[in-house]
Amino acid sequence: MTRYLLRRVGQGIFVLWAAFTIAFFVLYLLPSDPAALIASGGGEVSQVDPAQLAALRAEYGLDRPLLVQYGDALLAALTGDLGTSYVSGASATSMVAQALPETLKLTGAALVLAVVGGTAVAVASVFPRARFLRQALSALPPLGVALPTFFVGLVLLQWFSFRVPVFPAIGNEGAVSLVLPTITLAVPAGAQLAQILSRSLRGTLGEPYVETAWAKGASRTRVHLAHALRNAAIPAFTVLGVMVGGLLGGAVVTETVFSRVGLGRLTVQSVNQQDVPVVLAVVVLSALVFVVVTLVVDLVYPLLDPRIQLRAERRSPSPRTATLRPDEVTA
Repeated sequence: MTRYLLRRVGQGIFVLWAAFTIAFFVLYLLPSDPAALIASGGGEVSQVDPAQLAALRAEYGLDRPLLVQYGDALLAALTGDLGTSYVSGASATSMVAQALPETLKLTGAALVLAVVGGTAVAVASVFPRARFLRQALSALPPLGVALPTFFVGLVLLQWFSFRVPVFPAIGNEGAVSLVLPTITLAVPAGAQLAQILSRSLRGTLGEPYVETAWAKGASRTRVHLAHALRNAAIPAFTVLGVMVGGLLGGAVVTETVFSRVGLGRLTVQSVNQQDVPVVLAVVVLSALVFVVVTLVVDLVYPLLDPRIQLRAERRSPSPRTATLRPDEVTA
């Protein structure tokens, strides 16, 4: 277990390094001049004095070779310093840290709603005895996946903020302002989960142990929830890491539609202003979240299905068993 954990941590470190490296070089290939952005303060860059530009390039080390800049940036990133915003002059790490709590509220609420709603739809799509009802419920997840996030948000705004003013259209004030953004972000994620889980449930319900449970007189509810759902949840649990990454990506659109202050809105503003250090900080944070979530998913696997741990133990025999002679094994 320790060896596996160390290997997964090493893989996670490699992913973080790769994300940082790719983002660094891609962002610095953009047709922009960071020194001009700093001098203009986000305004018109064509009116900046060339002498001032040269001084700023020397001050920020932008006049050095790109590989030297990359090495310095990588060493600084190891200490948590991802640079200074070209527009505001604030630390990129602190800007991301300030915007992160509101996004965590949104993505956390959306994740809970997506898991609960997706699981309910998946179970409901295989539970009814009527075939037409099962088919109708099975058609809901593909529909939810096909709906764009911004479309869902705009429809919710039109109905529940403008026509029937129940929820606020914009802002971060109070828990009520989270309702519509949470639903907007949870619909595609929950639909994806329901699609995978319902397919897995249909396959699991045909397994021999389920037929044995039927033969022993187990109720329909017990067979579906106690016997089939636990094993069927493993493939759906696999996509949890991807789902969290999708929620972070969807937060960019959702926070823009609902004018919420958060990481998504900060990302849009930084990209529009070509604020490279802030965008780089967002990329590294997203990669870190993905690495942590996938690691947690891998560690929780044996709790859902102990056979996973048993198969791992069979592939890795103990040193004592590996060194036994044939006569010792017979004895």
